[in-house]
Amino acid sequence: MFDVKLTVKSVKGFCSAGYKVGDYFHIKGGLMIEAGKPQGICMYALPALIPYLTAYCRETSASDWINLKKELQCPDNTNAVIFGLERIKSK
Repeated sequence: MFDVKLTVKSVKGFCSAGYKVGDYFHIKGGLMIEAGKPQGICMYALPALIPYLTAYCRETSASDWINLKKELQCPDNTNAVIFGLERIKSK
């Protein structure tokens, strides 16, 4: 299993959750969400990200499609927040 750090890479328009470039949060071992900066996690973005994050946290073969993902977007196309993905080996 991997931990995953999601970092805000860009915000197009106005993010109603208040995300700014550089904000982040973690998924620990595919089980727990750990708030970073800010302390809150957007309730609209989270359900859109979860299906990808559950796959991204797992050990996968090199040819698995999830390994190609480097970014995810919140579901608001008008005011899109782009999250960068970083895998971190779980302890």
